[in-house]
Amino acid sequence: MNRPQPIEKMVGIIKKLPGVGPKMAERLSYHILKMPQGEVDRLVDSIQNARRTMKCCSICCNLSEHDPCPVCSDVTREKNIVCVVETPQDLIAVSKVKDYKGLYFVLGGALSPLDAVGPDDIRIDKLIKRLKSDSISEVIIATDTDSKGEITAVYLADIIKILGIKVTRLGYGLPVGGDLDYADEITISRAIAGRKEM
Repeated sequence: MNRPQPIEKMVGIIKKLPGVGPKMAERLSYHILKMPQGEVDRLVDSIQNARRTMKCCSICCNLSEHDPCPVCSDVTREKNIVCVVETPQDLIAVSKVKDYKGLYFVLGGALSPLDAVGPDDIRIDKLIKRLKSDSISEVIIATDTDSKGEITAVYLADIIKILGIKVTRLGYGLPVGGDLDYADEITISRAIAGRKEM
C-alpha cells in the first residue's frame, strides 16, 4: 500500500533537507502529523518568520535580522582581522570561542571541482573586494578540513597573499580530552607540525 499523497509530498520535501534520507523523512512526516495543531502552527510560523526576517549582512554575508549584522556593527571588535568560514553555522561555532575578537566573512560554501563549484559560485570576489577596501592585516582561513575546505583554503591563501595580507589557517590537532591511540595518522602529523613551545 502506498502512502497517502499529502504524506508522500511531505516526505518528498523533507528528504531534500541535508542529512535526511527517505526513512528519516518518513519518520519526521508522521511525527509532524501526530503533533498537536498548535505545535505544528508554531513550527510553520517559525519557518516562515525566519525566511521573512533573515537577511544576508552586506559586509560579512552572515544571516542576521539586521544589516549590517551585530558583529559587523560592534565597535569593540578588532577591525583588522577577518576569519573566513564556509557557512553561518561555522561562524557560530567560531564565535563561541571567546578569544577571537575580530570580524568574519561567510563564503557560502567551498570550492569543489568535482561538483562544478568554482570561485564564481561562492563569494570569493566579494571577499577580495572587502579585503582591498578595508584595512585588513590578517585573514584567518577557517574552512573545513575535508578536501573541499583544503582546496578552498589553498586557493584563498594564494590570492590573498598577493594583496600583502597575512594569511593564517586554523591549527589542526588532537581534541582536548582525546586519546592519542584513537587519533589517525594525519591528525597526529598535523598536531606535531602545529606544536607550540611550552
